[in-house]
Amino acid sequence: MITLDGSLGEGGGQILRTALGLSAVTGQAFRIEKIRAGRARPGLLRQHLAGVRAVTALCGARVVGDELSSTTLTFEPGPIRGGTYRADIGSAGSCGLVLQALLPALLRTPAEVVFEITGGTHNDKSPPAPFLLHTLVPLLRRMGADLDVELTGYGFHPAGGGGYKVTARPAALSPLVLPDGGPSEWIEGIALSSNLSGAIGKRELQVCAEEFGIPADRLHQRTVASRGPGNVLTLRARRGGVDEVFTGFGAKGRPAEDVARDAARAWQRWDRSGATVGEHLADQLLAPLALVGGRFVTGALSEHTTTNAAVVGAFLPVDIRWSDLEEGRVEVVVALPV
Repeated sequence: MITLDGSLGEGGGQILRTALGLSAVTGQAFRIEKIRAGRARPGLLRQHLAGVRAVTALCGARVVGDELSSTTLTFEPGPIRGGTYRADIGSAGSCGLVLQALLPALLRTPAEVVFEITGGTHNDKSPPAPFLLHTLVPLLRRMGADLDVELTGYGFHPAGGGGYKVTARPAALSPLVLPDGGPSEWIEGIALSSNLSGAIGKRELQVCAEEFGIPADRLHQRTVASRGPGNVLTLRARRGGVDEVFTGFGAKGRPAEDVARDAARAWQRWDRSGATVGEHLADQLLAPLALVGGRFVTGALSEHTTTNAAVVGAFLPVDIRWSDLEEGRVEVVVALPV
């Protein structure tokens, strides 16, 4: 049985999520202690518990410690199996994080799987819907994955109530090699809001145009229905055939101008780096690439990424290495054993 330290590196929930997915794929049991020790509220929150139970259902695992606030978990997987499943977080916790735990198993499913996940879809500090739909899932399809992710409803904090319908079918995967650098080819911005004044989105887009020089005809407002109020500004930019997403999240009492600047400054950092893959995408690609191999260039590696590499290495005999390039960029290579 593999033993993991949940306080490793950045000490967050991704250690558990990566372990769950790769345990299901490899059939190796694991025990993790000090779950989320690096967080203000250690242990399993609702979204982490929903991830545990989703992967448990998908592979018929035996689990000890799957309860709220638990800091220790033992997970013994069975075979991945097809079917229709549902995961309800029961709060505005991130559906994207539940999907992150499931992804490796969905990429190796032997039969069709349909998973309905309910909770939050546009969460700060977790993969929001635009990133999943426009960045991560298209790259997984490029690897050969037969994977569909449909946004079934918008879920903002704190009301939640959004979700995804995820469909995965058996498919042969190929290594993913992403081109290096080059100029940005395209950008658009969308100010999304629900149950709020349209003036908020208008101010956000005005900042994008006047302070950051994004063409006005590439900036749009959109109003959606949801259980509660919410506001998100998303900038979507393309380089080397990869669409990257940068997001600013509205909150009660937070100026719209600050929301816009969050997203625009993140876009500027990526744009100036010349790297194809942004900080968060680099982190998210490691577990899928560990199944087939690949290569990409990103900016300076985050502690999330280096921590994730260590967890991947505990389950699979892959060689994950990185080397510095010019101007602060880093080449990451995921090599399978020969």
